[in-house]
Amino acid sequence: MDKLIYLDNGATSFPKPQEVYEFMDRFYRNFGVNPGRSGYDLCLEAGAVVEETRKMLTRFFNGTDPNRLCFAYNSTDALNLIIFGLLQKGDHAVTTTLEHNSVLRPLYHLWKYQGVEVDHVPFDRRGFVDPDDFPKRFKPNTRLVVVNHASNVIGTVQPIKEIGRYCRERGIPLAIDASQSAGKIPIDIEKMAVDLVAFTGHKSLLGPTGIGGLYVREGIEIRHTRAGGTGVRSAQRMHLDEYPYRLEYGTPNTIGIAGLQAGFKWIEKQGLESIQEHEMRLTAKLRDGLKDLDGVVLYVQEDLTDHISILLFNVDGLEASDTATMLDVDHSIACRSGLHCAPLVHEQLGTDKIHGAVRFGIGPFNTEDQIETAIHAVREIAEFQKRKKDRTR
Repeated sequence: MDKLIYLDNGATSFPKPQEVYEFMDRFYRNFGVNPGRSGYDLCLEAGAVVEETRKMLTRFFNGTDPNRLCFAYNSTDALNLIIFGLLQKGDHAVTTTLEHNSVLRPLYHLWKYQGVEVDHVPFDRRGFVDPDDFPKRFKPNTRLVVVNHASNVIGTVQPIKEIGRYCRERGIPLAIDASQSAGKIPIDIEKMAVDLVAFTGHKSLLGPTGIGGLYVREGIEIRHTRAGGTGVRSAQRMHLDEYPYRLEYGTPNTIGIAGLQAGFKWIEKQGLESIQEHEMRLTAKLRDGLKDLDGVVLYVQEDLTDHISILLFNVDGLEASDTATMLDVDHSIACRSGLHCAPLVHEQLGTDKIHGAVRFGIGPFNTEDQIETAIHAVREIAEFQKRKKDRTR
């Protein structure tokens, strides 16, 4: 384990800051009760951690009402609340080919079972969508635009502010999937004209798995698609309309929220810009080390402007899964291969025909030595593959 080089931070960040482990343990040992359900001290202390985290994240997104910061299991859960809560039969939605299945599949289900129309805006050769493509696809029945803020496959950060301006002019809600971006780059819903943010805690926010959420801007109302306990006004038959109860159901993941708070405090202490600068410096080093290797193909990495620390590649002639296995078994490097739950990206790149690609995801705890080792490992695999091909000629 000590020798492992973890380059799968696009899937989940690992390791977490020591403060996350320590705070989660201390919190759960001392205040691991159900918040908001009773008036005794432990319950109030647990509730205070939940509400403090709500306020911290609201400030981070530049929201105005902490009650509209609603916790969920992860960004997939949050996106389901948004998509199924805003779209219904006869509606139209606009999204992109950069989306994760957390967006694609809910939209597909709505298309298949309720006839919701869906348009997908493609990305260009640099990995960005053109904001001007969005208003061309708007219709009188367009009820939602949803965009992956930062691609989990190619790492490009989309021009949300420009897209948001078009949506705001037409009164169409804009939702962003901030799974990869929250905790890496600033998100200001006012400046970006964003109405809904879906986020997860276990990636760049450096929290544990099983916690995430959404922020809902004032004026946007999401229909109930679930109902259950809230611990508040239990005699009321219908699920509560006010936030956060409107979109929170049952006992919250309090230990997850505690870990999320600790991860966010670590990010604040280090500084968002400092973390991003470190990760992108390593990404540039990795890109520069791989781009001239014979037999290595990089995808959408020519310019790292408006990128997060994700790099996609293949070794010519090798299945992506075989490359990843060799990196793991022979070099103790953990990474992700395949379609990365984003099939339309790979279809547009053409990598779907070769079963995807290999993804390196760099995090705040990776080092230059680890990146040099990764470059050496890929070079060794590419040279091995080349010798193998030469012998078969």
